[in-house]
Amino acid sequence: MASLSDFDAGRKWLHPSPQLWRLRRIQGGMFAAIATAVAGVVVGAFTAWWLGLVAAAVALGLALLALRALRRRVHSWQYLERDDDLMVERGLLVRRLSVVPYGRMQFVDVVAGPLERMFGISTLHMHTAAAASDAVIPGLNREEAQRLRDALSRLGEARAAGL
Repeated sequence: MASLSDFDAGRKWLHPSPQLWRLRRIQGGMFAAIATAVAGVVVGAFTAWWLGLVAAAVALGLALLALRALRRRVHSWQYLERDDDLMVERGLLVRRLSVVPYGRMQFVDVVAGPLERMFGISTLHMHTAAAASDAVIPGLNREEAQRLRDALSRLGEARAAGL
């Protein structure tokens, strides 16, 4: 069966910055450390100390599995600029392909929270008239996000003028 990425195999799909995975890894690692410590202390306080160690080990194992899934999820994002539209693909179990025609874009946002700014990345939001067709590309380098925003805005105005 063909992948959604094979839809336009003649062009190069682009991925978010590796900084996005670094940020998510730090966030996930902090959550995993806290969850492991809490599980160990709570179980150990109300039962035997060795059960606390077992609970901490189980919590750590689950956290490592979650980090692996998070890594795959971050690396599943990709986008492709085409002549008339932008394609955004994402998802692990359910692959989702969004095709946003340039002429249907109403505005394009570049958003960067405090942690994203620390890592030099931004999230690009594309808004269309239909709320269900809005697309997002997380983890772009600031320069790439600004370039893409300007290009999409320019193409959106040019395509919308012809409608």
